[in-house]
Amino acid sequence: MHSIVIFASGTGTNAQAIIDHFKQNGKAHVSLIVSNKAEAGVLEIAKREHIPFLIVDRNTFGQAMMLEQLTELKPDLIVLAGFLWKIPVSVINAFHGRIINIHPALLPKYGGKGMYGHHVHDAVVKSGDKQSGITIHHVDEVYDNGATITQAYCNILPSDSAGDVAARIHLLEHFYYPRTIEFLLEHL
Repeated sequence: MHSIVIFASGTGTNAQAIIDHFKQNGKAHVSLIVSNKAEAGVLEIAKREHIPFLIVDRNTFGQAMMLEQLTELKPDLIVLAGFLWKIPVSVINAFHGRIINIHPALLPKYGGKGMYGHHVHDAVVKSGDKQSGITIHHVDEVYDNGATITQAYCNILPSDSAGDVAARIHLLEHFYYPRTIEFLLEHL
């Protein structure tokens, strides 16, 4: 069975979708959840699902002890699911080609530092774009820059608020992210 480590900073809806997907099909399991926020909702999910978790701070993130813990788990993939910190080069090098992220827009538009969650959806609505979507991509040393794995689209109506767009984006994320992870694991 494949092993996944999830990095998340927020409520964990994508983490839950991933956990549920693999609980149902048995092709992988989440061996660890890493968060940079002690109050993140994803940690409640970890507790409820009996998944070990690690809380990191700026001093420990990417340092030898954390890398050692990750290496011992031998994850097939590290999956960023709403993780708001840039991944240190030490982690990228240790797990080269095995770290992926989901971004709530069609990259290269609306990417980069500070472009997450409602900030992205606000910018999309203000731009007047007729479509938005998600981008699942490999992680490199630059925010939202790694090679695209897949994108999925949704239409934006003239009357849509940022909240309306966010709701459609969540549906895309929860459907496509677990299935993309499964595809990648099958083709390692």
